[in-house]
Amino acid sequence: MKHNIIILLISSVCLTAMSLPAFACTNVLVTKGASADGSCMISYAADSHTLFGDLRFRRAAFWEEGTMREIRDWDTAKPLGQIPQAPVTFQTVGNMNEHQLIIAESTFGGRPELYDSTGIMDYGSLIYIALERARTAREAIEVIVDLANTYGYYSSGESFSIADKDEVWVMDLIGKGYREENGENVRRGIVYVARRVPDGYICAHANQSRISTFPLDDPENCIYSPDVISFAREMGYFDGKDEDFSFCDAYNPLNFGALRGCEARAWAAFNILCDGRFTFEDGNGNTVTRDAYDYIDYAMGYDAENRFPLFVKPSRKLTVKDIADVMRDHFEGTPMDMTKDIGAGGNALPYRWRPMDFEYDGETYINERAIATQQTGFWFVGQSRGWLPDVIGGLLWFGTDDAATSYLTPIYTNISSVPECFAEGNGSMLEYSPTAAFWICNRVANACYRMYDIMAPVVRQKADAFENAQMQAIPSVDSTALALYEKALDTPRKQIRRNDQIKKTADPFAGVKKYLTEYSVGTAQSVFEEWTELEEFLLLKFMDGNVKAQNPDGSFVTNGYSDVIPDGITNPGYTDKWKEAVVRDHGDVLRQPK
Repeated sequence: MKHNIIILLISSVCLTAMSLPAFACTNVLVTKGASADGSCMISYAADSHTLFGDLRFRRAAFWEEGTMREIRDWDTAKPLGQIPQAPVTFQTVGNMNEHQLIIAESTFGGRPELYDSTGIMDYGSLIYIALERARTAREAIEVIVDLANTYGYYSSGESFSIADKDEVWVMDLIGKGYREENGENVRRGIVYVARRVPDGYICAHANQSRISTFPLDDPENCIYSPDVISFAREMGYFDGKDEDFSFCDAYNPLNFGALRGCEARAWAAFNILCDGRFTFEDGNGNTVTRDAYDYIDYAMGYDAENRFPLFVKPSRKLTVKDIADVMRDHFEGTPMDMTKDIGAGGNALPYRWRPMDFEYDGETYINERAIATQQTGFWFVGQSRGWLPDVIGGLLWFGTDDAATSYLTPIYTNISSVPECFAEGNGSMLEYSPTAAFWICNRVANACYRMYDIMAPVVRQKADAFENAQMQAIPSVDSTALALYEKALDTPRKQIRRNDQIKKTADPFAGVKKYLTEYSVGTAQSVFEEWTELEEFLLLKFMDGNVKAQNPDGSFVTNGYSDVIPDGITNPGYTDKWKEAVVRDHGDVLRQPK
């Protein structure tokens, strides 16, 4: 994916002592039996301090024989090579294609000796080429495996989330490193395991391989490379019985950072969506329910043996809004709550600027890494809705920057153009654009960071209102589009005669696509304008740490003598935690004598 990104600082394996990948992301996977409307869903936050958030758009195309496709590393835009182009490629909008296939990822790094610098297929190229060539999740897995094994795998370990209209899969893969014989790498390719999420269940991953043991004789629900176990034996990663083999333990061994910085996010997503009770299959055909806090020591990095399950059943049927709100989590209400300690400052800021670790008096300390984070480039919740035809069914709820202070707007995946606010080339990490959603969302977020507990709720209320309104509107949009679709089915296509050959002309569903494009673009541009006005409102209402009172109509309260200078200004002050810390540190100087 060519993303108008500028790499300011490249770290190939880790950012901090926590060994978090430079492009650290979070995914939640929802099967149709676990969703409120019967859709398959995947959420994704593309988190990187160097990633500019825009919406990649590629039209479907036919390619002449001999055409080559350039491969560039998604993280750095470094040219890696070329491969033969497919005869036909499907339209892609972000991380979805015209057949409602969704693919997302999170990087887990894994064993550094398994990196192959001679490969030309990086993880980003695997995603977007699979979207161009595959209709289903199973086809996507086949494309990914074939490309990586044929051309070599350039990236470190990855977890992929893959969903179509019927199935949701999680796939862990890693390269096999480099061993040269006769001038060639005889280890070219990958080892992998892909597991189908049981219908009615959900999954989550966040920069740590989560597939441990897996069924060896269930090809309908588990696909793996033939050498995934034997290669681990060859490398000295495993020496037990095949049925005891664990992919993540062999290829991505846990450490404190992987638990606290990665697994904790997956645990948090499950905790929210399961209302604190994990229901799962125990491997012996038994359904088990356990309290989420039975696994809190694992999530916090204290007990690596007490792993929580890969798949759990949510406590309710989940909506797009449920998943979107999980992506806004800062561990609120848990022992890792980022709003409660003194690091949150006087206004409960749930963020810690990088680096994540610090040393003091000979000890090393690690700040939390929550699902919502300041460095998100873009994020989404993708829906694959099998009860609708493909031209209508694919829906990408797309947003940019920090999920906690930004919005998701619906983008149908068979549109003919993307909104200007999301368009590639409209700004970059070092080029401000007043018409780019990424920049206005950053302005709103950074405004909130200075007085978070007072300002962020105002923004969240506005995001909630917009998203709830859109979820209510979508069924009507679908209905109108479906009527246009059915009309198109009943309308004979015009034909022309050229060189004694009859050819059908025009896309029969052009009217459907035009309608959905106008809706998607119009809605995205409208909420972009609202966010532009919101940033100005935040400045006006909360300038200099004040809070200006408002009348019921939204106008500011005045003192009766001026329509400019507001009355009713309040100063909200600071949290008790902050007050306690200041008194302890500097109270002798600040205390007022009695």
